[in-house]
Amino acid sequence: MKKLGFIGAGNMSSAMIGGVVNSGLISGENVTVSDLYQPSLDKAKDSFGVNTTQDSVEVVKNSDIVILAVKPNVYPAVLNQIKEFVDGEKIIVSIAAGKTIESIESILGSDKKVIRVMPNTPALVGEGMAALCKNANITDEELAIVKQIFESFGKAEVVGEYLIDAVIGASGSAPAYVFMFIEAIADAAVIGGMPRPQAYKFAAQAVMGSAKMVLETGKHPGELKDMVCSPAGTTIEAVRVLEEEGFRAAVIKSVVACMDKSKEMSK
Repeated sequence: MKKLGFIGAGNMSSAMIGGVVNSGLISGENVTVSDLYQPSLDKAKDSFGVNTTQDSVEVVKNSDIVILAVKPNVYPAVLNQIKEFVDGEKIIVSIAAGKTIESIESILGSDKKVIRVMPNTPALVGEGMAALCKNANITDEELAIVKQIFESFGKAEVVGEYLIDAVIGASGSAPAYVFMFIEAIADAAVIGGMPRPQAYKFAAQAVMGSAKMVLETGKHPGELKDMVCSPAGTTIEAVRVLEEEGFRAAVIKSVVACMDKSKEMSK
């Protein structure tokens, strides 16, 4: 496995570092991480045994694959800082919303190897979902290597970049919707007399188990829903109210709004 670098040592970066190191895919001594915030670097070094620096250029020099894990608003500054040291063999991986492959190439050069990835925060618990799209300079073997990195802390799929806005709406931002759903279920359980910690546990486990049923049974979500809805029972009554209140329409509308915002950020 190649040497891996991270520019940025925030939560998502930590999740990825933990995934690759704890899985044994790459040893900590072959990972270099940079950040301007020293406590984040100290935490990464103590937790995973990685090399740390406050110099992003050093990361590029010491790595074959460089993951840009910084906020979108600082991408131009970081790319301009490292571009002189990015040769035609290094692979640059972007995980920022709104930063197209073309926008990265416009700074680094169209002859450079670029992969755009949209992960999500469940990577923090090893259950992330990532979409990968590549530019024309990336070989199938190189794409497979980067995909393996993201599969060390969840699942990954290769998609065309034209789908990245849909990925952001349905996966990248989706954990926030699910957390709100879990919180709402728990609030209702509290109204019913359940202690809040227990309410969160019941609601979260129900969501996790339901998601696992969709993934492992291959059944349509509507079919699985029907299996829970007994005639004249409690569940179908709850479903009736959800439909009456426009539950599905609200979800669809919010995801479309998320996709529209993603498209706007890419302009």
